[in-house]
Amino acid sequence: MKTAISAVHARQILDSRGHPTVEAEVVLSDGSYGIASVPSGASLGKREAVEKRDGDKSKFRGLGVLKAVENVNQIIGKKIIGLDAHDQEHVDQTLIDLDGTANKDNLGANAILSVSLAIARACAQSNKEPLFQYLTSLAPNVSQRIGLEFVLPVPHFNVINGGKHADNNLSFQEFMLIPFNFEKFSDSLCAGDEIYMALKDVIHNKNFHTNVGDEGGFAPSISKTREALDMIIEAISLAGYKVGEQIYIGLDVAASTFQTGEGKYGVDGEILAPEDLNLYFKKLVDDYPFLKSIEDPFGQDDWSGFKKIKESIGKTVQIVADDLTVTNPKIFTKAILEQVANAVIVKYNQIGTLSETLRVIKMAKDSGWRTILGNRSGETCDDFEADLAVAFHLGQAKYGALARGERVVKYNRLLQIEDILGSQAKFAGKDIFNF
Repeated sequence: MKTAISAVHARQILDSRGHPTVEAEVVLSDGSYGIASVPSGASLGKREAVEKRDGDKSKFRGLGVLKAVENVNQIIGKKIIGLDAHDQEHVDQTLIDLDGTANKDNLGANAILSVSLAIARACAQSNKEPLFQYLTSLAPNVSQRIGLEFVLPVPHFNVINGGKHADNNLSFQEFMLIPFNFEKFSDSLCAGDEIYMALKDVIHNKNFHTNVGDEGGFAPSISKTREALDMIIEAISLAGYKVGEQIYIGLDVAASTFQTGEGKYGVDGEILAPEDLNLYFKKLVDDYPFLKSIEDPFGQDDWSGFKKIKESIGKTVQIVADDLTVTNPKIFTKAILEQVANAVIVKYNQIGTLSETLRVIKMAKDSGWRTILGNRSGETCDDFEADLAVAFHLGQAKYGALARGERVVKYNRLLQIEDILGSQAKFAGKDIFNF
């Protein structure tokens, strides 16, 4: 069996914040191999699968991952050597069973995921095909369902950082450009880049520093949501584009990061009850009608808040669940049944295997939810996320700003895929936002 797993090895490397993470290599019996590394978040949903850390304060402030690496090298590798790498679901289930916990607390989701992703890469090399093409074979009913084999996503460029991603007083975590009304992904990226550069000028001219946050967005010393939005609008115009016609704006609110113990929310210097926060968003959308995507507008346990805002503005705005659902099929099932949002973030490190990630993607598509491939504040230069977004028509992807190598590498991979596909390359474009 040429695709039998013959060797597995992991090591500790650093992510974009200088924190340790896991990188794994998988070698097949035909000599093919795959390498994958695992991202890590700063704003974490409390129901995410466990990221195994060493806790040794004398090294990397306790953030080392040598225990996770050892779990790959001493436990996981020995269990899966000899298995057929092409049976991704069986290998992933073997890893899940080997861990034996509901949240991968034993071996660590970072250990398991590094191997799960590396296996897919090794198989793509064995098949002598691009990763995005190989991935479609893992869930053909997902990738083929709209009659197009490959679709490049609409990018969400994180251009202003706040919350846990920056050292300023902005409550909300991400302010994003969404260049949607373009013929090609490369045109959309060009628009995003030109606006990003114009935003740097806008911020500089207002006498703010143009330092960047964890995801490459600027982090000016401002504290009001509307001030950030107005800067972005000015930059869009300065770059020669039209807000609302070519460019939408999105927010990652990350409301759990500023929720008080009493279930209220600290926004723009005010403490708001959930019903007042709902009114706050409704007024914001009324005043900024091109604000079309709001992620995590309420806390990760505030199911009622999510449901009410979806009922309030969900017919014209994408209400996105992330910390609420954490790419977990069981939790996402509840979200679908209760109709608390109309879009979901997909982050494979929240759940720990490729197979479980694909299950969530299928569930979202079957239920009519939009899907967004999400990155983390601690990324590596692994570009697996770009191939995944294309293979399964996620339609939207957020990898951070058009700055910092770990962000740009994902966008560059999408440019490569567009070039590889040539005339067959399709761009999700404005159809994504047909409400």
